[in-house]
Amino acid sequence: MDGAADEPQPELGGLTPLQAARMPHSDRIAREGICGLALTIPPEMEPGSDIAALSILGYDPRRYHTGRAPIEAAGLGVPLDPEDVAFRCNLVTSDGVTLIDYSAGEVPTADAHTLIERLNEKLATSRLRFYPGVSYRNVMVWRGGSPEVKTVPPHDIIGQPIEPHLPRGEGDSTLRQLMFDSLEILDGDDINRRRRDQGKNPANMIWLWGQGRKCQLPSFAATRGTPGLVIAAVDLVKGVAKCAGLSAPDVPGATGNLDTDYSAKAAAAIGALDSYDFVMVHIEAPDEASHQASPEKKVWALEQIDEKVVGPLLAHLERLPASRIMILADHYTKISTRTHAREPVPFALLGIARDRAARRQAQGRPKRSRGAEAFDEQNAAGTGRFVEEGWRLPDLLFED
Repeated sequence: MDGAADEPQPELGGLTPLQAARMPHSDRIAREGICGLALTIPPEMEPGSDIAALSILGYDPRRYHTGRAPIEAAGLGVPLDPEDVAFRCNLVTSDGVTLIDYSAGEVPTADAHTLIERLNEKLATSRLRFYPGVSYRNVMVWRGGSPEVKTVPPHDIIGQPIEPHLPRGEGDSTLRQLMFDSLEILDGDDINRRRRDQGKNPANMIWLWGQGRKCQLPSFAATRGTPGLVIAAVDLVKGVAKCAGLSAPDVPGATGNLDTDYSAKAAAAIGALDSYDFVMVHIEAPDEASHQASPEKKVWALEQIDEKVVGPLLAHLERLPASRIMILADHYTKISTRTHAREPVPFALLGIARDRAARRQAQGRPKRSRGAEAFDEQNAAGTGRFVEEGWRLPDLLFED
């Protein structure tokens, strides 16, 4: 549940979104299984889904992380040579002075593809090219570029002046020029005229950040002894999966936004369990709600996840001879700041045995005091269980 963890919200009566949301299936996992906190973001690293996704799949991000954009490039199927540097290329809304909207009103993917192609027509060279992704999330590849330049995520500077946050360091003049050239090209485009007429934010500028060279990971199948599949809409999570040798199919209706088809994701995961022993489902919606500073939307998204994803998965797993399910927030995304944070996140793990012998054996074991009555930050902290190196979480899922 991307960005699900958060602080208490005045609008929710002093509860966090996880506490305020009605999530009976997730609460059951926390109550009947084991629950605790995990540090998915190492203290010295910037909080984000690139770091967290590596941790969740069992890769130490301090060892394997090369940048956010090269992971997204892998998700898009964009080949990277050793001398290439990939940049995340957000379509944003700006007046040239202020960063107004990091997602350009969640510009539709079809419109985004058209705008990215406009940029290729005007700005692409033998060393620079833009690649369309999902909605505002796109990629630029610079052959011979520098990964050492300092960049800032646009969702961290909503409503702030652009100038202090522009790229700085080796190659910064090229990047700045591209960003302001994009404003001249996109601002008057027919798509953006239409969006303004409809009262929507235009996708009139690019923002370059999250750069790095190609990401290479050890095979998940070789490490864990089984192949697997990842259900995700965003290229970042698909990219981690593909770098690890996991399948990452497209799911019709999966948008990476609040309007994603939650039921379609659950159905895809259930179908995949016919062929795979390991399936991971990633849902971006809570994170998007936090970036929009909406407690109500975040609660709604969490309730959709519990009802339409966790519930059906639990029901299906109970029909199998034996299974395990783990739920977690990948990182904090705070409504108050509209950005990511590195606090430890709640997780819960439940083992399900259908056959009677296994149930009798489990019932004969001493009861453990877990102290988790619900799946939320406070209950998870109250158990005293803490995984300091979050990338070891899959060990709990796979251990004998």
